[in-house]
Amino acid sequence: MKIRFASFSSMSLAAALLLASPAGSQTPSGKDVVAPEAFASHDPVARGMSFQVAVVLKIRNGFHVNAREVTEDYLIPTDLRAEVPAGFKLGAIAYPKGTLQTFTFSKNKQLNVYSGSVTLLLPLTVLATAPLGSQHIPMKLRYQACSAEICLPPVTKEVDATFNVVAASSAAKPVHSELFSPK
Repeated sequence: MKIRFASFSSMSLAAALLLASPAGSQTPSGKDVVAPEAFASHDPVARGMSFQVAVVLKIRNGFHVNAREVTEDYLIPTDLRAEVPAGFKLGAIAYPKGTLQTFTFSKNKQLNVYSGSVTLLLPLTVLATAPLGSQHIPMKLRYQACSAEICLPPVTKEVDATFNVVAASSAAKPVHSELFSPK
């Protein structure tokens, strides 16, 4: 009898919450706000060369994420971690500058944020010992998404960069020129 009562109470509470929330105002999950995708600057890459991986964050309209350099201690910065396999050397990840914006919850303080589309760059060197063939670099992207009214819990998403490694540098060809500035 008590179990049924508890189940009934839980169902009543859930129904009341659903009725109390306005139609169409569902809050998305933080994982649904940012769509990250990785692109290599060359295909294939060759042993002994340097290249970059761009991780492009497409942030849902009406939302932003905190930039890497936060303006308040309590904010959670965007952070990308790469697990570089043997045969590769990772340089310092380049995060773009954010834009300073004021929100209703920030009480007249400007916050450094990313919105729209943002590109993070990972500089990599292919060592002479790198295995040939298809390779990948798994990454973890951690961020906190917010709208003008609310902040969602921080999330971590997995991103994977895939590319081919060849021995001859003459075979390496630049790709995705729109993401990578020429040197």
